[in-house]
Amino acid sequence: MFCEVELLRDVAVPAENLEGTRLVPQRFIITRLLEDLLNEKASKDHGYFLAITSLKSIGKGEVVDETGDIFFPVVFNCRIFLPFKGEVLDGVVHRVFRHGVFLRCGPIRYAFLSARKMPNYQYVDGENPAFLSDELVKIENDIVVRFMVLGVRWIEKRGDVKKEFVMLTTLEGDSLGPISSSGSGELYL
Repeated sequence: MFCEVELLRDVAVPAENLEGTRLVPQRFIITRLLEDLLNEKASKDHGYFLAITSLKSIGKGEVVDETGDIFFPVVFNCRIFLPFKGEVLDGVVHRVFRHGVFLRCGPIRYAFLSARKMPNYQYVDGENPAFLSDELVKIENDIVVRFMVLGVRWIEKRGDVKKEFVMLTTLEGDSLGPISSSGSGELYL
């Protein structure tokens, strides 16, 4: 789900970035805030940080004695993406395996659709593996699939995955399944 939340962050500005007047330009504080959010990418509580939509306030900076850095409290609105159980989303198939497919959905790179959660689809092995339904509808790489979220898990760090949400999905339900054919950009109606 896309939401907008109000957040408060302390933005660190190194002392060497002060201008001759000992003032910190507002643009520098905002740039640091954007860099911090880009590096953080997502949080367990808020989801993926997509965009800062408005800047509410920049508070008075406080110097930290140990480093000499100046910390400014910044209040801002941020658009986020946080999927939840039961939500219906669209994703693009990027890997097909005998036991299911991996989909990408917005910033989420790991949405797994198990073969067990694809009613009336059978795995077809070959050079371009796919799942084929009884109605001859195919789920293969680059197909857009509408699915329902069964579960969402936050992973702080595991192997190459850092600060990511992973999802388990299903096609069990009304109006779920492929909604476009490979490369056509046309929707199935």
